[in-house]
Amino acid sequence: MRWTQAAARLAALTVVAGLIFAASMLTTFGGTRSMASRISESTIAGIVDLRAGILPATTTVTDSGGEAIAYLYDQYRYPVAASQISPVMKAAIVAIEDRRFYSHGGVDARGALRALVINSGGRARQGGSTLTQQYVKNYDLYVTAQTDEQRQAAVAPSYTRKIREAELAVTLDRELSKDEILARYLNIVYLGHSAYGVEAAARLYFDTTAAELTLPQAALLAGLVQSPAEYDPIRRPAAAVGRRNLVIDQMRQQGAITGPQAAAASAAPLGVQDDGEVPAGGCFAAGDAGYFCTYVVAFLEQAGITAEQLTRGGYTVRTTLDSDALAQVKAAVDDQVDPATPKVANVMTVVAPGTDAHPVLAMAANRTYGNQPGQTSYGMPYRADNMGAGSVYKIFTAAAALEQGVAGIDSILDVPESGYISPIYRDDNGRPIQVTNITDYPARLSLADALARSPNTAFVKLLESTGVPAVVDMAQRLGVTSLATTPADGKPGSPSLADVARSRQQASFTLGVSPTSSLELANVAATLASQGTWCPPSPIESVTDRTGAPVALPQPACRQVLDPGIADTLMYGLGNDDRGGGTSADAAASQGWTRPVAGKTGTTQDHKSAAFVGATPQLAGASIVFDDSPSPQPICDGSPPYSCPEGTLYGGTVPARTWYRAMGEILAGEPAAPLPDPDPRYLTGRIP
Repeated sequence: MRWTQAAARLAALTVVAGLIFAASMLTTFGGTRSMASRISESTIAGIVDLRAGILPATTTVTDSGGEAIAYLYDQYRYPVAASQISPVMKAAIVAIEDRRFYSHGGVDARGALRALVINSGGRARQGGSTLTQQYVKNYDLYVTAQTDEQRQAAVAPSYTRKIREAELAVTLDRELSKDEILARYLNIVYLGHSAYGVEAAARLYFDTTAAELTLPQAALLAGLVQSPAEYDPIRRPAAAVGRRNLVIDQMRQQGAITGPQAAAASAAPLGVQDDGEVPAGGCFAAGDAGYFCTYVVAFLEQAGITAEQLTRGGYTVRTTLDSDALAQVKAAVDDQVDPATPKVANVMTVVAPGTDAHPVLAMAANRTYGNQPGQTSYGMPYRADNMGAGSVYKIFTAAAALEQGVAGIDSILDVPESGYISPIYRDDNGRPIQVTNITDYPARLSLADALARSPNTAFVKLLESTGVPAVVDMAQRLGVTSLATTPADGKPGSPSLADVARSRQQASFTLGVSPTSSLELANVAATLASQGTWCPPSPIESVTDRTGAPVALPQPACRQVLDPGIADTLMYGLGNDDRGGGTSADAAASQGWTRPVAGKTGTTQDHKSAAFVGATPQLAGASIVFDDSPSPQPICDGSPPYSCPEGTLYGGTVPARTWYRAMGEILAGEPAAPLPDPDPRYLTGRIP
């Protein structure tokens, strides 16, 4: 037996040597390098990658329950081990493609000599390739080649390619078992309808696995290798049956199966699924989870896993997405702003508080995610690209005042009349700024009532005591991290929004003129609900590689950014927005809201955007409504909202109604949790 194998390998090597000699005779006279030397160099380079045998594989992105929401791939493939491939599948491919597979040494001497004689006219016209050689060719085509030119070279009918394949095949046959070579071949081969490899094809055609393939199923797949289009079982079933039965007959002739087994398999129906399409790849196929999927990809890229690695690496990405919560958020944003409404976008994000993580549970927009007309792939829920969140930023001024001891939550603030001119702050031209209110207010309000009723003049006056830099720092600490990374003039390398606000003493900062995202604002609320513990908002529960090994993702650690007593006191102080004179009281009533909530509305000047931020002890979230057109205009509240000369959009209208509807449905059935009690240390400050 050993002598027979050695003789076969010797014959194979002899054929290779003959082919190399013949090829060298074909080189033009005076050539600077022989074909043989070029082949040797490419063989040395190629064997390194072939030894590893790592193939492009599909990455699966799932929700928190493990249900797939997206597939990321260049080639839809699921590589499996030899032990995970049905024995009849191995037998079928050997029978039809390489009957001497187990006896040759990587190159079939008889087949190669026959091909050499037939092709001696110069240009190769017939192949004598073994499965091992085909594996080498397919590896060049589907793994190594990155350009059209390289892909054409990988299948070009030339002696150069054939000889290189032969050399590599012989080397692989020495180093790998036959079973490993067979598995690698079956994992790489194309089997039609965008399915690469036997596992993907088994799922596509039969909704099964490579390990569970039956004899007729295996024979069908083996027959597809020669021409997936010609023997397409979905579009050309008669041709597919004929080809399948030929494979079955070859298996019978070679003793792989018995006559009765062959007869039964040949009589079996094709049994393929009707749709015959692999799952669409990318986030465009994720439906309502498309925005979340895009956010996941961006998050992973920032963590060091590139888009190319995701589409070729075969990862399993288990996210924090709560699909039920997503459905409620999507229903809420669409209910308030129909997806077809021109120039009005409605986005919302939900984050869970915690002291060791802030998982992102859902994000959605009324705009349908996609690349078709009327759809968008712009990452609206997590990108800071709107006109701002308005008076939501007064949270940061209040927090800075508590931290500095300037005021407590019960402190009584002066509320200057509309038209107040600050004695401290100036605009960029050095002129005094005039601050207006949207309505009349009492001359004095407690800080808690001021948060609920939101007079602009009271907070600009409070800012005169805290200073702008402290408020900007507070916003960053609590979660508006884009302030430090977004150039104020939009040009990379320019001073950031935070830098400009500090250096120019921009009193308008407390009025929320800086662009932000619903993700950042939701995380601000989560930080307060976590007793001042900031964690980076994360959409990832776990990532494992194709072997199932966990992949570590570097990210900032959670940290205490605010005294727990201040955070609790702020939660308490923000608890009046949904009742009494609070700016979201009408919205809360319209949605049947009855739970304690710490909330804050905001509206930008000219009503081009508005926001609502809220937190319960269980969940935090933010909704932003804004004009998403290139030339933003004021927005009027309506069914649906619309562009108008003088806006009537406020944070307490569309954004608050969106938030209360979504959160009410998500929390339905959960017990209502109370807001924390205020810390006595922060009830009063220097302002009595």
